[in-house]
Amino acid sequence: MEAKCYRKASGLGVDAISWLISGLRHRQFGVLVTTSYLGDQAHRAIVEDKYAIVVWARGDLAKLLISKRVISSAKDAAAWLATAYSLGDPA
Repeated sequence: MEAKCYRKASGLGVDAISWLISGLRHRQFGVLVTTSYLGDQAHRAIVEDKYAIVVWARGDLAKLLISKRVISSAKDAAAWLATAYSLGDPA
């Protein structure tokens, strides 16, 4: 499992997921969670090479947080992300 906290304008590239990919062994799968999105090149690498990776990107996270009533508006989401960003220095 790998988690990346990137700004919304920065999609994840192959370099950001290479550690996860390199750690996968036969019959294993990976989980990638990001506050951003998966860039085209990274998406192609996963699909074309048939890596077993589940991707949870910002839209998936937003739906989960809304369904669990953690956030209910864009303002709530911004406040929640500000707290997350203050815990570390995102790329």
